[in-house]
Amino acid sequence: MEVLKEKVEEEEAAEREEAEERAKMEKTMRPAEVREEASLTQEMLRDLGKDLSEIEVPIPEEPPILTKDIIDISSLPPSYKTNSLKEEHLLQVADNFSRQYSHLCPDRVPLFLYPLNECDVPKFVSTTVRPTLMPYPDLYNWDSCAQFVSDFLTMVPLPDPLKPLVKKEEKAPLKKYAIKPPRDLTSRFEREQESKRQADLKAQEEKRLREEEERILEAEKGKPDPLHGLRVHSWVLVLSGKREVPESFFIDPFTGLSYSTQNDHFLGIESLWNHKNYWINMQDCWNCCKDLVFDLGDPVRWEFMLQGTDKPYLSLTEEEDEGLNDDDDVEELGKEDEDKSFDMPASWVMEIHISPEAFETRCPNGKKVIQYKRAQLEKWAPYLNNNGLMCRLTTYQDLECTKILEIKEWYQNREDMLELKHINKTTGLNVDYFKPGHSQALRMHSYKSMQPEMDRIMEFYEMARVDGLVKREETPKTMTEYYQGRSDFLSYRHINFGDRVKKPAPYNTESNPRPMVKITEQFNRNRAKPADEDVAERVFLIPEERIQLRYHCRDDHITANKREFLRRTEVDSKGNKIIMTPDMCISFEVEPMEHTKKLLYQYEAMMHLKNEEKLSRHQAWESELEVLEILKLREEEEEAHTLAISIYDTKRNEKSKEYREAMERVMHEEHLRQVEAQLDYLAPFLAQLPPGEKLTRWQAMRIKDECLSDFKQRLIDKANLIQARFERETQELQKKQQWYQENQVTLSPEDEDLYLSYCSQAMFRIRILEQRLNRHKELAPLKYLALEEKLCKDPCLVELVKVFV
Repeated sequence: MEVLKEKVEEEEAAEREEAEERAKMEKTMRPAEVREEASLTQEMLRDLGKDLSEIEVPIPEEPPILTKDIIDISSLPPSYKTNSLKEEHLLQVADNFSRQYSHLCPDRVPLFLYPLNECDVPKFVSTTVRPTLMPYPDLYNWDSCAQFVSDFLTMVPLPDPLKPLVKKEEKAPLKKYAIKPPRDLTSRFEREQESKRQADLKAQEEKRLREEEERILEAEKGKPDPLHGLRVHSWVLVLSGKREVPESFFIDPFTGLSYSTQNDHFLGIESLWNHKNYWINMQDCWNCCKDLVFDLGDPVRWEFMLQGTDKPYLSLTEEEDEGLNDDDDVEELGKEDEDKSFDMPASWVMEIHISPEAFETRCPNGKKVIQYKRAQLEKWAPYLNNNGLMCRLTTYQDLECTKILEIKEWYQNREDMLELKHINKTTGLNVDYFKPGHSQALRMHSYKSMQPEMDRIMEFYEMARVDGLVKREETPKTMTEYYQGRSDFLSYRHINFGDRVKKPAPYNTESNPRPMVKITEQFNRNRAKPADEDVAERVFLIPEERIQLRYHCRDDHITANKREFLRRTEVDSKGNKIIMTPDMCISFEVEPMEHTKKLLYQYEAMMHLKNEEKLSRHQAWESELEVLEILKLREEEEEAHTLAISIYDTKRNEKSKEYREAMERVMHEEHLRQVEAQLDYLAPFLAQLPPGEKLTRWQAMRIKDECLSDFKQRLIDKANLIQARFERETQELQKKQQWYQENQVTLSPEDEDLYLSYCSQAMFRIRILEQRLNRHKELAPLKYLALEEKLCKDPCLVELVKVFV
């Protein structure tokens, strides 16, 4: 506390000078005057002591929001309920620091140093911070970490917007010689009358505001806040320097948004703290936080409370740094701080533990609703809604939030890749946005109705489509398509439709398509062709049987070549069809002397254009069918709204869960087989002998023969059991086949399907039993020999069997 210490030292020096002058005066004063001066000095000291003892941090009258009824304090560790010796020492230091600060800065807000925790125990604010490394990559960066905290927290307004949220602390008992506070001499009746009058005025004011709300909405926006500059708030300061942070900035914990230190919303800073120290801002905040210097090592600007070894050092320029003797300063600083340093006690809070379920849920109970002026924001945890809805923003027209203007809904984990849905209630326009991966490569779909042949706009991911379609606009009479990156250089196609021919009902759009009246196509420049031979636009006038062409313009020209072909068939005087005549092609040539097109060339060009017209009409028809297919697919997707689940999500992925359970079942069966292999086959036979009796050679051979005979009989019984099941299944199948032969004529198709299904299942069971029987016959002799070899090597029989043999 450099600044505070300097002020205290100045006052002490002034008091010493006054004492010396007073001593000189006492020598010349008479005894009565000396006694009078001494009594006055004692009275001044008593008054000063009284002033210091009465200095305390004001505490709000309202009780805290979080009470013991909400938090179960019985399960909390002892560090929540008691203070260690070091913490008690720290509280004394903090109390002394607070009293000196209040004495020297009486006009400033009291410091927020040691509020009561949930167990009504005072704790220093820095000890409530415990740095913890979490195993989630999303929490490594400040933006995603701030967003998680803002979602996890629920903002509760302070009971008093002018004071921080602390618990009501019991007043210490009055000292024996302390002066009692003055009695409250105000009239209770006058207070009650005043409260009634204020209540009536408040009711009248609320009534007036309700009546004039519609008229003063605009004026209300500019209404000044009567508590502007007085409300308290806490936020996060990120200092520049570490982790490549270029400049310091603020983070609002309730919104997760970042703000510059020059932002006008932050009017001033009283104090800062972290898990190591506590700093008081000694700079003037007349210009909000714009002129503040966040160099915590500067004791003139930031007064620190604890003088530890890890406090920040003053940031100096290179010239100032070179002019200092580092060795001497470090030695003097070490000697000075040797007895004054005090390390921060360890944090008393438990280590933060966030389970994967809680991290994924984020919001309390998986849902969070934030109410704004004319807007409401709703958030959900992933997979909480079966349609993948994660966030919804609803804006309203009125303050009561009854008239909806628009709705924005954000989705995740949708198989149809739907990401955002924007609904405008005023115009009725719906806009759906999709992430890459949709089956039809949809990027955006804007519509008012899902019925075909209505106003709509579709945008696509052109790289995911073969035809390079980027955008498609549709109205009841037109369809416009935009392309990119096509090999034929097509960039634009516009189709005009006529009135549909009426047919007797029922009919659908596919069987009775709209007739095409005009098709306009535009092409990008093909540098492989001359400009006057590269078509820029062609128009097919289908009812008029005309084709219009406009070519690209040369770089040194201002106009381009044009041609028009007439596709009508004419006949001569003898009735023969005229395929091509000069007047069937009308041309405008910019340079007529350069190129003279013969009639054969015009005929070939017209034949080529006829084929292109058929192809264009076919592609336009396919576009109509694709629109119908997309609309049908979108209706199915909206009805099903299936969610995609990662293969690594073993909790929700059923296939992964079934695979894991199957693997566990296989491992369990393998374990059982290993346990069975370790069974002692001689135990039942050795149990027949008297306890403690020594085994003879004859008994050993008898036990071995009995064990082999018993195992042989079990193999035979198992073979007989499989054979019996095989014969039973075969007989039942034969009976079923005989029944089918007798009733084949009268059976219904359903009965025949049941019969075929039964036969298929029966044949499957018979094949399995046959395979098991054959396998048992092959393995039975091998198992018998393996058991015989195992008995010969058994420790209980090996010596006796060898001697007997």
